[in-house]
Amino acid sequence: MNHNLLEFDMALGRQKPETIVHTDHYCPFCDRENLENIIDSDGSILLVRNKYNVLKGTDQFVLIEGDACHSDMPEYTTEHMRKLIRFGIQHWRQLLHCGKYQEVLFFKNFGPLSGGTIRHPHMQLIAIPNLSVAIAVSPEEFDGPVIYAQNNVTMTVSDQPRIGFWEFNLIVRKLTDQSLDTLADYLQIVTDYLTHHFHKRCNSYNIFFYHRDKTIYVKLMPRFATPPVFVGYGIRVRPTNYETIAEEFHNLYGK
Repeated sequence: MNHNLLEFDMALGRQKPETIVHTDHYCPFCDRENLENIIDSDGSILLVRNKYNVLKGTDQFVLIEGDACHSDMPEYTTEHMRKLIRFGIQHWRQLLHCGKYQEVLFFKNFGPLSGGTIRHPHMQLIAIPNLSVAIAVSPEEFDGPVIYAQNNVTMTVSDQPRIGFWEFNLIVRKLTDQSLDTLADYLQIVTDYLTHHFHKRCNSYNIFFYHRDKTIYVKLMPRFATPPVFVGYGIRVRPTNYETIAEEFHNLYGK
């Protein structure tokens, strides 16, 4: 099987701080006076080179979303959320088009089941010079009933999920200031839904960004234990009531 494989530096990984479970531990993103390798900033938003470059052969960056450690996207002002997404998309696209990398991963981990280690809200960029095969993603994984559509941005719930159960998608077909602001607004709506209205046991989610054929795709996944039929057999699972989710969003956030 031809697949992509990155090596994780275990010695370096053991040095990484952890503040999701151990909330009283030192948070390096709060200690702004001692942050190193700051690449760019916009107010309280910072892009820094990752001090713990644990994936060998890659360049890793951290986008620190603000200076409030125990906040997250649902609590941001509309202005801050839009500024954050414009800043993140700009730097992601610069890395994608700089000529040094075959692929640049742009994603967010939130919560103990997301794969993250730092509670302070942040996103990550992992720039990869060489891959064995292209990143496995298909447009069909973003198809499904439409929840909202405005300014060339569409929000859907997957009818062909990438892994299983609930997966929410944002599709940006034309990149403009207006569509970026709508993308930010929709991201804020979905993260609010996942953390406040979705399921009482949902305390984690991921956001993944993809760029294909002049279209930006974004997938938001609430994180629970991964379905065993997917882990063992690659069989995807979807909920029987996925088609009714639009009504719930409209009741909560308007049409």
